[in-house]
Amino acid sequence: MKYLRNILKGLAVGVATMIPGVSGGTMAVILGIYDDLIHSIGSFFEDWKKHTSLLFQVGLGGLAGILLFSKLLETALNNFPFAMRFLFIGVICGGLPVLFRKSAEGKRGKWDFLYLLAGFIIVLAMSAEPATAALVTSTGFLSIILLLIAGVIIAVALILPGISASFMLLALGLYDFTLKAINDRNIAFLIPIGLGVLIGTLATTRTIERVLRRYPGKTYMLITGFVTGSLIPVFPGIPQGFSILSSIFAFASGFALIRWISKKDID
Repeated sequence: MKYLRNILKGLAVGVATMIPGVSGGTMAVILGIYDDLIHSIGSFFEDWKKHTSLLFQVGLGGLAGILLFSKLLETALNNFPFAMRFLFIGVICGGLPVLFRKSAEGKRGKWDFLYLLAGFIIVLAMSAEPATAALVTSTGFLSIILLLIAGVIIAVALILPGISASFMLLALGLYDFTLKAINDRNIAFLIPIGLGVLIGTLATTRTIERVLRRYPGKTYMLITGFVTGSLIPVFPGIPQGFSILSSIFAFASGFALIRWISKKDID
C-alpha cells in the first residue's frame, strides 16, 4: 500500500503546485516525503533503481493531479474568486506551523528570525507587476529561450519549499497562459517550459539539499518568510454579501484540511 500512498501524496503535491501561493515543496514537507524526494533526485545515479520507484510513484500522482484538476481549478477560480482565494489562504496558514517546527529542528540562532523577514521581503518584491508575459508568449526562437529560462526559475520554486511554482508563474505573468496551455494541450508552449523545469531540477536539487542539511534552521526560517509573504498577493480583498460566508467557510476548510494532513503524517 506504500506505493498507493505515494501516488496520493503526489496527487496532493500536483494540485498544490497549481494553486498560487501554495508550494508543492511545502506540501511535500507536510506530507513527509520532501527529504526523500530531493535525495532521490540529487543522488539518482547512485541507486537509480531505488530512486526511480519513489520518483515514478510521486511523479505519476503529481501528473494526474495536474491533468485531472487543472480545468476544475480554472473554472472554480473564474466562478468563485473570493472563496477560492480564501481557500488558498487557509491552506497556506495551515502549513505555517509545520514549517516553523521544521526550522526549530536544527540549532536556531537568535538572529535567524532575520531570515524570515528576508524571505517575506523577497516574495513581496517578486509580486511586482510582471513584464515578461508579452515576450514569453510571442512566437519565435526568443520565446522558446525565455520559456526555458522561466522553466528553470519554476524548477527552483518547485524544489524549494515556501516558494509556490504557481506564484512564480504569476510573478512572471505566465500563470493564466500556463493553465490554459495545460487545458488546451498546447504542446508548443509546454515542451520548452517543461524542459526548463527538468534542467533546473537536475541542476539545483543537490545544492538545495546540501543547504537544508547544513543550515536547517536558517533555511526553514527563510522558507517560512516566503510562505508568509505569499499571503499578501493571494489576498483578494474584503468580500461582500454572501461571499463573506463562503470565504470564511473556504478558509476554515483549507486550514483544517492541511492541519489534519500534517498531523496525520507527522504523528
